[in-house]
Amino acid sequence: MTTEIHGHEPGEVPHSHPHPDSDPHEPLGAGRRALRVGIGGPVGSGKTALVAALCRTLAAEVRLAVVTNDIYTTEDADFLLRNGVLPADRVRAVETGCCPHTAIRDDISANLDAIEELETTLGPLDLILVESGGDNLTATFSKGLIDRQIFVVDVAGGDKVPRKGGPGVTTADLLVINKTDLAPHVGADLTVMDRDARTRRGDLPTIFQSLTDDPGATAAAGWIRTHLRSGPRDPTATV
Repeated sequence: MTTEIHGHEPGEVPHSHPHPDSDPHEPLGAGRRALRVGIGGPVGSGKTALVAALCRTLAAEVRLAVVTNDIYTTEDADFLLRNGVLPADRVRAVETGCCPHTAIRDDISANLDAIEELETTLGPLDLILVESGGDNLTATFSKGLIDRQIFVVDVAGGDKVPRKGGPGVTTADLLVINKTDLAPHVGADLTVMDRDARTRRGDLPTIFQSLTDDPGATAAAGWIRTHLRSGPRDPTATV
């Protein structure tokens, strides 16, 4: 099943927000609901492979569902279904019809609709992963859509990527530097990437990952488990 974003006339209010009287970009409230984790990053960085690995690792532990975003296809959702990481009724595909960041940051209504449908159909959930279509280093999620953001880059883009910064690299709750097994083949220095990530991100965590060597995405799954225990973000918190 797909959900599409449609264009709006200037000044028109996006449709289908589950709470029409509220601001769709107001930070999500804490409480007894699913933790929503957004996963973004450039094209080809390994976002869908990470989602698949997290599903394989966590599906037996928590009530889990996934929303994917692609511009004109359902390719990422189809990949998850072909690989059998979740039953089909736990995956929803959003066809954005526009730049990927629009659906996760600007007009988030189609993603909100997909999440609401999953929760209505499946009942209470513990975790919802929202994967963005591939975008550049400026991609970020609306706080009205997700509680935590993971940003994925890969070493094939060069060891200069963390140094370039951008909101995805500098502000995401977790930075994943992916495909580390390729570093010797593309001349990427992981020490440089680690140094620059620390400089750009301060105390925010960074994970170096190879799904070839660790198909279960152990560190990323552990990070999500920690946030599942602490629950959805408290919008009144300062950190």
